[in-house]
Amino acid sequence: MRELGFDVCAVASNEKDAMELAMSNRPDVVVMDVYLGGTRAGIETARWLREVCHVPIVFVTAYSEDGTLERIRQVVPEAPVLSKPVYRDTLANAVSKAIH
Repeated sequence: MRELGFDVCAVASNEKDAMELAMSNRPDVVVMDVYLGGTRAGIETARWLREVCHVPIVFVTAYSEDGTLERIRQVVPEAPVLSKPVYRDTLANAVSKAIH
């Protein structure tokens, strides 16, 4: 994100930290891994962030099987989903789409 010209206000490795950091930092966009702390908590955390903080989400995941993608589409239907590895141009396009 820094290479794209964005400030990174925080990095969270679990849902509790992600929620607390989003509330205190009020980010313009969140890049969210589907798996947090070994569970699919990223999807539900993203829903909460969108509903409470009104922040756009960009998902990244190494798990792009149909079940995961369908769950994302149900919970945060407008969020772009990127498969790992994520490349600079792809991330830039997804972030642009999410915030506009």
